[in-house]
Amino acid sequence: MLQPKRTKFRKQMKGRMKGNAQRGHQLSSGTFGIKSL
Repeated sequence: MLQPKRTKFRKQMKGRMKGNAQRGHQLSSGTFGIKSL
C-alpha cells in the first residue's frame, strides 16, 4: 500500500511543492517530502 502512494505523491510533489504547497498541502507534501529525501 505504501508503494503506489509514494509514486503518486512524488509526481505531485514536483509541481505542488513549488506553488500549491502554500495553499494547504504544506503538511501533506512536507511530511512526504522529508520521508522521500
